[in-house]
Amino acid sequence: MHALEKEKLPRLSLGEGRNMVTQLVVFNLTVFIFLFFTLVIYKMENVGQARFYQDIMTWLRLPAGAATLLTRPWTLLTSLFTHIGVMHIFTNMVWLWCFGTFLQHIAGYQRILPVYLFGGIIGNLFYVGAVQVIPALHPLISNGNITGAGPAVMAIAAGATLISPRYRIFPLLAGGIPLWVITLVYTGLSVGTSISETAGIAHIFQLAGGALAGMLFMYSWRKGRDLGAGFNRLIFKLTHVFHPASQQIDPDTLKQAIPGADHQPYKRVGVVPEQRLNEILDKISESGIDSLTPEERETLLRASNP
Repeated sequence: MHALEKEKLPRLSLGEGRNMVTQLVVFNLTVFIFLFFTLVIYKMENVGQARFYQDIMTWLRLPAGAATLLTRPWTLLTSLFTHIGVMHIFTNMVWLWCFGTFLQHIAGYQRILPVYLFGGIIGNLFYVGAVQVIPALHPLISNGNITGAGPAVMAIAAGATLISPRYRIFPLLAGGIPLWVITLVYTGLSVGTSISETAGIAHIFQLAGGALAGMLFMYSWRKGRDLGAGFNRLIFKLTHVFHPASQQIDPDTLKQAIPGADHQPYKRVGVVPEQRLNEILDKISESGIDSLTPEERETLLRASNP
């Protein structure tokens, strides 16, 4: 029983297979390192920081003006992976790792990238829309811009909190800290930082858009409609183009296509073998508890109530 409770906790690890959170963090850090050293080279060659922003950052940052955005629509995506300040990348990646691990443990790794992109893009659209609508923000249209994974991380945080608000971490501390409390702290810090900055209202709208998108995505998933299923199939095909034919079949798609694939021809009763229990726990860690078959759920129930 104690082993089961221990395995139910999210594994805050950077070494697990199928860990989409890790891959997102590594990709963001890689982009940051590239941009940072490019800026250093610009300074060493006496080109100047202003030229760096003009040559490179202009094409990566999200512009506040709708007209400018129409000429650079890709910035809705690239801005989500663009960080130039050390504290900016550090705080965003810590929160991404934290909330992403929770969501990955609760709903499976297949939800991480779709929520990140969907929430981030919607949040960016909210930012641009707020600048156009709110008169006080109109001065941003000419030279305003924004970067960072903020709306994407907020989407993951809101989505995880929606489907499991009472999920607890650090159980040894008075029974654990509920996930909604951590999300509330994160939201407060994000809003507080935004208010202290110029044009912080627009950034608050961006975070609100990300949160709404994340909740909408996970609400639909909880109701049985996976908004990211098509995206995941596309990514699987693109990443397996040069693989052998036997490896170009998405196991998740195959599982859905075969009637009765989730049902076993027999039931096993009695004491649950430790190896079988470990297999089920590993499956929960990789794909979420909703991926379990009825037989696996029954096995898990019997293991927790010997």
